[in-house]
Amino acid sequence: MDTPILILLISLLISSVPPLFSISSPHDTLPASSSLSVSNVLISENGIFSAGFHSVGKNAYCFSIWFTEPTSDGNLTVVWMANRDRPVNRERTKLSLLKSGNLILTDAALFTVWSTDTKSLSPLQLRLLNTGNLILQNQNGSIWESFDSPTDTLLPNQPITRNSKLVSSRSHNNFLSGFYSLSFHKDNLIRLLFDKAEVSSFYWPYPWLNSWDADRFLYNDSQIAAFNSSGYFRSSDRFEFKASDYGIGVWRRLRMDVDGNVRLYSLDEGERIWSVTWQAISQPCQIHGVCGPNAMCNYDHPRENAGRRCSCLPGYKAKNLTDWSLGCEPEFNLSCNAAESGFIRLPNVEFYGYDIKFNVNYTYERCEEECLQSCKCYGFNFRFDDDKGYYNCFPKSRLLNGYRSPRFGDPFFLRLPKASVTFYANRKQEIGLHCPPTTPNLLLDRGYKKPKQNRMLQFMVWFASAFGGFEIICICFVWLLLYKTQQRSSENTQSYLQVVSGFKKFTYAELKKATRNFREEIGRGGSGIVYKGVLSDRRVAAIKRLNKANQGEAEFLAEVSIIGRVNHMNLIEIWGYCVEGNHRLLVYEYMECGSLGENLISGTLDWEKRFDIAVGSAKGLAYLHEECLEWVLHCDVKPQNILLDSNFQSKRGLVKWVREKKNGNGENELWLEEIIDPMMKGKCDLRKMGILVQVALECVKEDKDARPTMSQVIERLLPN
Repeated sequence: MDTPILILLISLLISSVPPLFSISSPHDTLPASSSLSVSNVLISENGIFSAGFHSVGKNAYCFSIWFTEPTSDGNLTVVWMANRDRPVNRERTKLSLLKSGNLILTDAALFTVWSTDTKSLSPLQLRLLNTGNLILQNQNGSIWESFDSPTDTLLPNQPITRNSKLVSSRSHNNFLSGFYSLSFHKDNLIRLLFDKAEVSSFYWPYPWLNSWDADRFLYNDSQIAAFNSSGYFRSSDRFEFKASDYGIGVWRRLRMDVDGNVRLYSLDEGERIWSVTWQAISQPCQIHGVCGPNAMCNYDHPRENAGRRCSCLPGYKAKNLTDWSLGCEPEFNLSCNAAESGFIRLPNVEFYGYDIKFNVNYTYERCEEECLQSCKCYGFNFRFDDDKGYYNCFPKSRLLNGYRSPRFGDPFFLRLPKASVTFYANRKQEIGLHCPPTTPNLLLDRGYKKPKQNRMLQFMVWFASAFGGFEIICICFVWLLLYKTQQRSSENTQSYLQVVSGFKKFTYAELKKATRNFREEIGRGGSGIVYKGVLSDRRVAAIKRLNKANQGEAEFLAEVSIIGRVNHMNLIEIWGYCVEGNHRLLVYEYMECGSLGENLISGTLDWEKRFDIAVGSAKGLAYLHEECLEWVLHCDVKPQNILLDSNFQSKRGLVKWVREKKNGNGENELWLEEIIDPMMKGKCDLRKMGILVQVALECVKEDKDARPTMSQVIERLLPN
């Protein structure tokens, strides 16, 4: 009761308090004891961003931040909202910065619908920065900022953390919180979640993949991710990507879209058009909940990245053609009597999740019988296991996440009343619309009258009842969510396929053919032998056949995924891998000029090439030591492990620099000439040679703290 009474007292008192100063002209700053009305805006110093009241429906407004200049279609691009789920009325609504340090949004001077809950003894100001970040700051710095509480959008250098998430809007024209979100979860992975009151499921990274198959790292609990102004996104779980137009000078935004996909957009300022430069999911039917229960997602075209359509299952009809998230409802009554039920075969259809059981090595007859014995079984997937050579049975308690694709070789069997099986089997399916139709704008047609004393008690009773009811609903929701979480079986995490993204998976037969049965050996080491091969696309490759060891497939794939994320111009590029039975192979780019050791012996390298190779090797090491996102251990830095491409650029694996022994006085140029390769005498730059030798000597000091870093080595070799 205390909370509503306090709100009522504030409402009564507010009419007796002198009005706050209202900003009437565009500025980037709102000073203390000032307010913004619906007709006022803040504009960042660079003019890119505006903050103010954005119309979200008839007489409905949200305090928002948007790109000042509209897009080519005349729409404003909103990037943040304070009160997306509690829009306010136009009249007498204000955003006010109080002397106490709190920033509040009041609806028609009656209700506080949003606040920062901040306090400050020193003067405050609200400022819209050039980055699009709205900050509340005093003389000691920022005490609140909009970047810490995103809605559905991230801007460059705005982090998403364990305490924040992106939540989609309900539709393109309804800004209320939707059912899709991007956030970190307790396993430290950043994930996409479909979450409605009755169901909840992760769908990206794909739930059938283990973390290492998805190129994710579980053991960093810092839980933070962001993208920079160049379009490079990096997460603490080692997920990363670059915009297709990677580079500076472009405004970008990462958005949790209404269709459940996360996309990075880049702005063409000339055309005023946002273009997609990255998206999390290329096959939209794999997004959970897109067509609602008892429906299937289909593609408009055999290409699975084409537009999608929703259709009801045979025997079901759409609940609402304007909102496919509601799905379909049955046109029949299903009996629990097994003799009164039959099944329709739906080819190339899968329903992910909600398995009653996972039954191994079942016949069709046994699987059908298993489903008929349960009143809660509405159909089953009958899937062939290629590795084991038998069928598995997946009876379903809920028909959600239905998806038709040519990739699914096995059918789904839908349970229907036996008397209606023939009728529904021959009936043309109801096909939904290509895109979700426009949802009507939110209507907030509220009229506020000046409160009268005889209405206060009524309002207090109403508010207290609503507050108590809301608490009961919240308790029931949390209980239901916990119950559902406990009931979800871990059995449906069975891996349907093993996929490592980023490079190609070769078969052993392909690589055997490429190397002509491993005929031409070009190198060998402790871990295996390297062969020259020609791939089916005519690329020449170096194919390393690893020694047979006790390394499991999962461990090997985890290491391959790490290697795939080590990327630098002075490191050999990996093209693919093979993991088949006991065979473990890696496919690399082929280095035409062989190793540095071979070229030193043959005498093909002049002074300039040798010096360039030294610098290139140092750059490769510097990347591994200081820039690479992976923690890489390396050894065996020797000429034989520094490989040269057609331009004599050095590529090296995990090795260390050639060791030199100190012999003589390094300050004497005559001594330098004594250690120079005889073929280089009179042909090299003694000054650069002196720097090389000095740096080499410092790199092999016994005290590791006295050794220079590789970036310092590069600075020494390439002085300004």
